[in-house]
This record gives sequence, structure tokens and C-alpha cells, in this order.
Amino acid sequence: MSLQESLLDEIRDLYHAERQLLKAIPKMAKAAAHEDLREAFEAHLEETREQVARLEEVFAAMGEKVRAKPCHGMMGIIEESSEKMQELEAGSVLDAVLIAGAQRVEHYEIGSYGTCAAWARLLGMDEVVSLLEQTLEEEKATDKKLTALAEQEVNLSAASEGQQEEEEEEEEVGPRRATPRRSSAGRRTRAKAADRRRR
Repeated sequence: MSLQESLLDEIRDLYHAERQLLKAIPKMAKAAAHEDLREAFEAHLEETREQVARLEEVFAAMGEKVRAKPCHGMMGIIEESSEKMQELEAGSVLDAVLIAGAQRVEHYEIGSYGTCAAWARLLGMDEVVSLLEQTLEEEKATDKKLTALAEQEVNLSAASEGQQEEEEEEEEVGPRRATPRRSSAGRRTRAKAADRRRR
């Protein structure tokens, strides 16, 4: 397989990945409790639609038909996030987990788009490079936005939420009753009384 054929193979993989995200992102947005996170997902959904169209332009620039190849890497990432959405209740902890899943998506895409752009540059495909780098920059910007949202708001809320739950559990159980310790003076008094009874 030549480098150009490998590039086409990767583009088909990315096309399938982006098409999967068009279905997954609305579910993540719906599950998000934090308004800013929900808005970030919704904004990235619009970007993803544009990225799908951009990949179709890449196919055209390469003189190839638009065709997807199953992207098992993205399927795995999305499946993990779906499981977490079913396991966790809506709240800051789920939001933190959603961000973690979304950033796995971004890192996967950053690696894939970066590689494809580098290969296209070596092959002298200037139009393809331009299209891929445009999406690459969008993915990097989304990753930074998610990091800022996690560090400044969501993760702190998640940590606070967990601590509050622990405190509530402790209140339900109640403090342990300490067994009163008998003093040495008390023990001596009882010993003397027992001795007098024996006499």
C-alpha cells in the first residue's frame, strides 16, 4: 500500500468517525447538567457537520468517491461514554466524565488529522492540507475549551458533590457511640467490695 493509499484509508476512517459523532454529541449534550458544557457540545455539533462536509471536499480534491471505513477506535470511545451516561446520575460527576470522554475524542481526532495533513503535505496535495489543517485547528480549540471548562468549573463542582454525598452518608449512619471506659479508681472500689463479701 502506498502513502497516498494509506492517506485515503485514514480519510475514510475519519469520515466514519465524524459521522458517528453526529449521533453521539446530541446525546452527550442532553446528558450534560452544566449549561456551559451543554452549549459547548451543541457548538461542536455544528462544527462537526462542517467537518463532515470538509472531508467530502477532501475526497473530491483527491479524485475519490465519498466512502467511509468503520472506525473502531471512535466506536470504542463513544461506547465507553454511553456506558457512563447509563451508570451515572445527571450532575457534576457525570459532567466531568463526559468531558473526559469528549477529550478522548478530540485527542484521537487531533492525532488523525495531524497525521493526514503531514502525509498530504509530503504528497504535494496543498488543497487537502488546507482543508485538514482547518479542522485540526478546530479540534485543538475544542480541546482547550473543554480543559478550561473542566478546570475552572466542572471538576471543582464534581469534587464538592462527592464530598457532600459522603457527609450525608455519615449523617445517616450517625456517630459511633464510644464505650465508656471504667476508671482505675472504680475498679479498685469494686475489688474491695468483692473482698469484703468473701470475708
